[in-house]
Amino acid sequence: QVKLVESGGGLVQPGGSLKLSCEVFGSLLDDWTMYWHRQSPGKPRRSVALIRSDGGISYSEFVKGRFTISRNKDKSMFYLEMIMLQPEDTAVYYCNVMADAGYWGQGTQVTVSP
Repeated sequence: QVKLVESGGGLVQPGGSLKLSCEVFGSLLDDWTMYWHRQSPGKPRRSVALIRSDGGISYSEFVKGRFTISRNKDKSMFYLEMIMLQPEDTAVYYCNVMADAGYWGQGTQVTVSP
């Protein structure tokens, strides 16, 4: 059984930065893909970035150049570093790992406001 726990959300001013963390409890198989998604009020959940077990990384257009996804060596922590945040980045951010099954964290709120 795998459990994901996000942290690092909060309130930040426009132009500010935050780094989200997703801690993985349990063991992942060798073949996995980890996503960061977000959901803003009244809008559908959207994928923000992904990192694969082969090292491949991909970003949605609306965060390219501002967000960076990464992980530590033993796959126990995934990160989403966000810079130049704007009010439209306000959302609940979720980490999700697709491996033998799909695993989701509980989400962490990011609010970008003056």
